[in-house]
Amino acid sequence: MSENLVNRRGFLSSIGLAGTAGMVSPGILLSSCGNGRANALTPLIPEAEWNIPTSLPDTAGDGVPLKAGLIGCGARGKGSVHNLLTAATGVTLAAIGDVFQDSIDDTRKALKEVFNQELPDDKCFTGFDSYRKVIDAGVDIVLLATPPNFRPLHFKAAVEAGKHVFLEKPMAVDVAGALSVIATSRQAVAKGLAVITGTQRHHERSYIEGYKQVQSGLIGDIVSANVCWNTGSHWFRNKDAKWTDMEGMLRDWGNWTWLSGDHIVEQHIHNIDVFNWFSGKKPLSATGVGARQRRSTGDQYDMFSVDFAYEEDVHVHSLCRQIDGCANNVFEVIRGTKGTWSSDGVIKDRKANVVWKYDAEREKAEYKQTNPYVLEHVNWINHIRNNKTICQAEETAVSTLTAIIGRMSAYSGKEVTWDEAVASGLNLQPETLSLTDLDLSKYPVPVPGTPSGRANNQR
Repeated sequence: MSENLVNRRGFLSSIGLAGTAGMVSPGILLSSCGNGRANALTPLIPEAEWNIPTSLPDTAGDGVPLKAGLIGCGARGKGSVHNLLTAATGVTLAAIGDVFQDSIDDTRKALKEVFNQELPDDKCFTGFDSYRKVIDAGVDIVLLATPPNFRPLHFKAAVEAGKHVFLEKPMAVDVAGALSVIATSRQAVAKGLAVITGTQRHHERSYIEGYKQVQSGLIGDIVSANVCWNTGSHWFRNKDAKWTDMEGMLRDWGNWTWLSGDHIVEQHIHNIDVFNWFSGKKPLSATGVGARQRRSTGDQYDMFSVDFAYEEDVHVHSLCRQIDGCANNVFEVIRGTKGTWSSDGVIKDRKANVVWKYDAEREKAEYKQTNPYVLEHVNWINHIRNNKTICQAEETAVSTLTAIIGRMSAYSGKEVTWDEAVASGLNLQPETLSLTDLDLSKYPVPVPGTPSGRANNQR
């Protein structure tokens, strides 16, 4: 039985990728306070098609014991394990894999200190092929938290093995990877698997309640939006003399496009995804600019500004920056014909009067768990234990591809349409994966208006 919401066929039809994958189920979480609500509202979509979880309890229900495998033992990998083990009882971490032994050691230490769980040596795997060893280690569920470049390959292997999967965002770094995830997603649905992605705003109650108000018609028809992730500089690691070029890139993965997708994809996808989620649409085209001013490693930009054009002349301004000493802000604002929703949990009418506000205090009174990073795992485990299918991977792949198109436009200096991007088959994968030195001339900083700016290391 599929517990995936929204009329998925309608959503996929709107993005030009119709298929059998589903989303999540309709339902009510908690009523938020408001005033001055319009008496007659025209819903954007019927309640039965709302793309929200059915329920979000504090913890997952008891059920069959589950053995988890972690692929990717960096900070996000350790964080996802902590979230999972907080979300549910009867779950143990049974196998882990990473390219580097020191990452394995750090994860085992944290697991012992925080959860008093120990991993035997024969369940800890290193190397580029460690993902297969984790999948084959007798686990029931798999968490994918490597640099996103590897996500499509690892997702495909996990689904082929019949494993339930949690995928950290983004789904890919290039067009070929995003399309691969979409194909694998449909296989996961056919197998009745539970697949959740790390777009945690989908499990944040304030966003869910705001989504309900927007779909109910409180802001009217959506006409435009602003999405933003402006923050300080990204972490980086200078190459150690004893590292090969490949090791240096992997340890500094957040600054290399072929590994992270650049920060418009790796980080700003959260904001872009919110608009795609609320609107149920994908863009027709992107026209963007970007620049590199302060980054000291890698081949990426520090900033992007992109105009995404959607059908019905809807435009979304996407803005992201990673530079210290600047004004910072992270938000989403969606404007309609009757008013505006903002991610601070407020809806205002056209005259800026507050007509709805999320009741955060009520949430704290009714729930013990308010961390969306934990709640996404609660939803995941509940689907698994209740034998219900869910698959968010295709939806998140569409948002990933949206961000990729924005990057492609900024790198090239040209407008890039959705159809052009899909047809390009952009593939940033290196020819081989091994801890060797590389021809670094293949990884230039993109220059708009030049042929090399079109696609960094495109094959």
